[in-house]
Amino acid sequence: MRSATEQSLLLLLQYQEFRSSLSERKMKTQSSASPSGRAVCLQNPHLEALEEDILYHLSLGSKSHNLTEMFGDIKFVCVGGSTLRMKAFIEYIAAELGIEEPNSEFPNICAGTDRYVMYKAGPVLSVSHGIGAPSASVLLHELIKLLHHAGCTDVTVIRLGTSGGLGMEPGTVVVTRRAVDPTFQPRFQQVILGKTVTYDSSLDLDLAEELLHCSQELSQFRTVLGDTLCTDDFYEGQGRLDGAFCPFTEQDKQEYLRSAREAGVCNMEMESSVFAAMCRRSGLRAAVVCVTLLDRLKGDQVTSSHQVLQGYQLRPQQLICHYIKKRLKSNAAQDEVAPS
Repeated sequence: MRSATEQSLLLLLQYQEFRSSLSERKMKTQSSASPSGRAVCLQNPHLEALEEDILYHLSLGSKSHNLTEMFGDIKFVCVGGSTLRMKAFIEYIAAELGIEEPNSEFPNICAGTDRYVMYKAGPVLSVSHGIGAPSASVLLHELIKLLHHAGCTDVTVIRLGTSGGLGMEPGTVVVTRRAVDPTFQPRFQQVILGKTVTYDSSLDLDLAEELLHCSQELSQFRTVLGDTLCTDDFYEGQGRLDGAFCPFTEQDKQEYLRSAREAGVCNMEMESSVFAAMCRRSGLRAAVVCVTLLDRLKGDQVTSSHQVLQGYQLRPQQLICHYIKKRLKSNAAQDEVAPS
């Protein structure tokens, strides 16, 4: 006999799976009928009972702020771990799109909290998510709800960041095909009310291939399409020998990393699986674009100079910016030929 708590959890998970299957069928129908209008899907019936949805970690709310006016025109959301990187990105893309005057200041929309930062330039939102899946999960819950409350449609979300490569030269950009767990399976597992729940962490392959094509158009740095290994830890979880603790040998490490490479893994980081799973559940087109700072088959520590690393970290920004500019140009052309 199941306990009342177990029965409630089972019913909730069945409801979520049902809603997810309905959402996927609805999105496929909308996509075949029209290339636009894809909404952000929530799978939580309890939200309907809230008088106001307080996005606590963003210092925003569904009643205290006019989210539609503030964010309704968003078409591209770029997220990354570093607060400084995401500010640099919004300044970079605003200049590339000609949205703002040089040296313009971009206010932090989340200034009421010190957890995350958020900047906006035209249809682009730039948000930090911190380090690791727990921090990224909190941000994504509230970010997805924000996009839903704002009535945003046809939103593309891209995570940009840094990573450790596997058999990749430093500076290689990896566009993720699938975010895989430490056993190389495309899944994100989460414990909910004491039960392990598994979600698909595959990404939008069409979007990944679009980004790969954009890199070929830029022709400025090597870009590959491959799986990304997502771990819960920077040291032991990624097979590093230089942490405070290390219960394995160099041989153990090399065997594991080589098996990962043979399984199709090109790089490793700490947020892609939760990012992929949550975007997939909400119907958002999503991609992960990370540059490799070192080849983990050759070492554990990042030894390149600050100047070299800065150049590497700019590469995902350049690629994503090219993609956004291309998409905006294409959308504008379609609007011109669309019947009035």
